[in-house]
Amino acid sequence: MTPEITAVAAVDLGASSGRVVRGVLSDGTVHIEEVHRFPNGPVHHGDRLHWDVPGLYREVLTGLKLAGEIESIGIDSWAVDYGLLDARGRLLDNPVHYRDSRTEGITPPSGLYEVNGLQFQPFNTMFQLMAEPLLPQASQLLLIPDLLSYWLTGERGAEYTNATTTGLIDVRTGQWSPELTRDLPANLLPDLRHPGDTAGTWNGVPVTAVGSHDTASAVVAVPAEHDRFAYISCGTWSLVGVELTKPVLTPESQAANFTNEGGVDGTIRYLRNVMGLWLLQECLRCWDAELEPLLREAAHATGTVFDPNDPVFLPPGDMPARIRQQSGKDMTRPEIVRSVLDSLALAHRDAIADAQRLSGKEVEVVHIVGGGSHNELLCQLTADACGLPVVAGPAEATALGNVLVQARAVGAVHGTLADLR
Repeated sequence: MTPEITAVAAVDLGASSGRVVRGVLSDGTVHIEEVHRFPNGPVHHGDRLHWDVPGLYREVLTGLKLAGEIESIGIDSWAVDYGLLDARGRLLDNPVHYRDSRTEGITPPSGLYEVNGLQFQPFNTMFQLMAEPLLPQASQLLLIPDLLSYWLTGERGAEYTNATTTGLIDVRTGQWSPELTRDLPANLLPDLRHPGDTAGTWNGVPVTAVGSHDTASAVVAVPAEHDRFAYISCGTWSLVGVELTKPVLTPESQAANFTNEGGVDGTIRYLRNVMGLWLLQECLRCWDAELEPLLREAAHATGTVFDPNDPVFLPPGDMPARIRQQSGKDMTRPEIVRSVLDSLALAHRDAIADAQRLSGKEVEVVHIVGGGSHNELLCQLTADACGLPVVAGPAEATALGNVLVQARAVGAVHGTLADLR
């Protein structure tokens, strides 16, 4: 008897590249195949840093045509950035990149954490809107995955997991906060969708809302055998945390800079943002160098620990010079790489310890997923720092989580998050 086969397409957009993945489910297994990969990155226009979202859309269409026969499409990307539409549904301008400097100096109003539960990040959507000159002309705001979904289907909505990163959702109700949105134009924010909802069709194929914040999809694919785990979704950022059933909104949690973001199936991603492999990516770009030879040398080098979350590291530029300045040493390239990895490992340790202390959630194992799971030295340093076993992989966690939520929506798999895992 031939096993039943279900195929879906996952559009997975990262800060440095995007891809379209074909996911095939058959006989209790899932197989993913990358059918199209394309570059992504900031575009300078005037004094602003933008994303080339129309260019990304063109590449998405190319990938979907290469995906062959599919039963669903799901889109995930980085968080917080958005496009503004005019009254006729046209994009007013290319979305501004979250690393743009326009939100420098913005401070959060008092009482904010008790409502949205978010770690303060100056690039969160609500703070970008404070610096948005096009807001008076805008009819509606769509986050990046929702904007691409709109161009595919003609239907608008706001997927919940990504919407929680805007700072405009009441984390207790899971709805747009009347208090936090009262100064925005009426109807600027579309109705919410949840992972598994149908978001329209493209050429007769359903577009399915997934965990459209890439970290939400990555957490779905953590291969956990029980709920006593911490995760590190490790890529450009390290998102370090635990999965909870309700938010933690205490003053201690706020002081520790922890965020409560929405996850699939009503879970809470209780986590801290750590600057992540962005530090190495910018170093390699400045050096025009490959990582693997430097990692081999870094394994035998001595590093100098620094705070990887210092805002000085947020914008693009001469990262090696900034690291040397923060460390107070004139280091070689392998020493800089080792310093980055030592500093990230300690930041991972601190975040996991704080997550346990603040949430009461016991952690017995750490799962590192995403591209950073390929970095064996970082995984080992994290295990050493935490004093816990580290399970590395899958590297393709975001695409797998995207595929699994779609597969459940079309009836190819069933059950809870634990069943999917």
